[in-house]
Amino acid sequence: MCHATSQLESFQPSCYTDFHRPQLSKTAKIHVLKLRRNGGRLSNEAKERAKLRKLKKAMKMKNLKLYNENKTIIEENERLRKKALLLHQENKALFSQLQQVFQPPNHD
Repeated sequence: MCHATSQLESFQPSCYTDFHRPQLSKTAKIHVLKLRRNGGRLSNEAKERAKLRKLKKAMKMKNLKLYNENKTIIEENERLRKKALLLHQENKALFSQLQQVFQPPNHD
């Protein structure tokens, strides 16, 4: 048991101190009150809402992963498009040189 003595007047044992808990929001307080009324059991509606929140969070994560994957694919596509354009230009230049080599001289 905790007893205050005259020697330790400034010391307050833990059993006498107030533990400061963070303030709950109004909806959290209502949720706690509902839980107390239900004997700690969640109603079917509350279970469904919790399930939907969990599903929504999972969908957001999947959407974010797909967005990042799509962004990477688009960047790779742009890089490959530029490379293809350069190769096409090089191919045209080489073909033009080849035509000049095999073109018969023009005698007028």
